[in-house]
Formats: sequence, structure tokens, C-alpha cells
Amino acid sequence: MYGIHQKTTAAKVFIFITQIIYLILAFFILYRDATLDNYIRYTIIIFLLITFLRLNAMLFIWLPRGISWKESIGNSLAFAIYYIGFPLFTVYSQADSNIAMYVIGIVLFLAGSFINTTSELLRKPFKADPANKGKLYRGGLFKYAIHINYYGDILWVAGFALVTINVWALLVPLFLFLMFVFSYIPNADKYLLEKYGSQFEDYQKHTKRLIPFIW
Repeated sequence: MYGIHQKTTAAKVFIFITQIIYLILAFFILYRDATLDNYIRYTIIIFLLITFLRLNAMLFIWLPRGISWKESIGNSLAFAIYYIGFPLFTVYSQADSNIAMYVIGIVLFLAGSFINTTSELLRKPFKADPANKGKLYRGGLFKYAIHINYYGDILWVAGFALVTINVWALLVPLFLFLMFVFSYIPNADKYLLEKYGSQFEDYQKHTKRLIPFIW
């Protein structure tokens, strides 16, 4: 997951192509159900397109490191949960339209997308500057949490789940949260500690791990 510095264009293109396939399937699922409220359908489509743009901007613009084929295949399978899973949750929802759930979902999706994208955008110039080689980035939104980008992921995925108006969809952000807490964050912390040593130790002492002001 970390430390791959050579270009891995083929692996990234594979992820891109799978997302295109997922989008086509998602459109088919959403338009096959004629009883689905149009405002829900259009919201899901807009969220899918925003997700597509953000994920691929991260993949080709904001993520300078290479990725392994294992990570490429793993990410492609995980993305199916967003592109295919949420449309399926939407069309198979047994609940009546819930405006409060819908509005909260939109707010969380936009907030999470902003936090995730902005944190990466602010960090990129620092990482691209040769003068900062060997220095740990602690600025921007990362001063509020070590893994603020993961926090943004949890928010936008939770928002996406809510606009499906299907409570079972909330299992997706719950699973993502557990994955971050018990797998991604420990592995990332281990890598950062090995790479930055005392810089990261000091960062840990003064900064929350995932949720600003809480944990």
C-alpha cells in the first residue's frame, strides 16, 4: 500500500475501466425501476458522478505514488459497493421517502467530499516540494486529525447511504469505519512511524487520530 514510487499506469487504468463499467450498470439499475422517485434517482446519479470524478482525480492527479495490482483489484472490488451497492439499496428500499434522512445525507456527502478532497489538495504542494523531503506534513486539515482524509471518507459514504432511504445501506459506512479503525489506521501509523520517527510520535501526541476534537 505504501512505498511504491514507480509509475503503475496499467493498474490505475484498470481501476478506471472498472468504474466505467460500474457506472453503466448503476444507470441500468436506477432506470429499470420506474417507481423510483425521480429526485432520489437524480441525487444518486449526481453522487455517483461526483464520486467518479473525485476518485479518479485522486488516482491520476493527487496520488503520485504507484499502486500494486493487489491494491488495484482490491480497490476495484471495493468501489463496486459504492457504484452498484448503493443503487441496489435504493431500488430495493422498503421505506417511504424520508426528507430528514435525505437532507442529512446530502449534507454529510458534501461535507465528507469537501474534507477528503480539500485535505488532499492542501497537502499536495507540500509533498511535491523537494525541500520538504523527509518532513511530515501536519498542516491544512491534517492539523485536526492525523487521518482527516479517512474521516471525510466515512462522512461522504454515510451521506450516500442515507439518501438511498434504506437503513441497511448504513452497514457500508459502519464497515468502512471498522476497517479504518482496525486495519487502515494501524497500518498507516506503523508506516508513518517507521518513515518519520520522532516527527510522527510528536504528531500523535498532539493530534487526534481520526475524528477531530474527539478521537
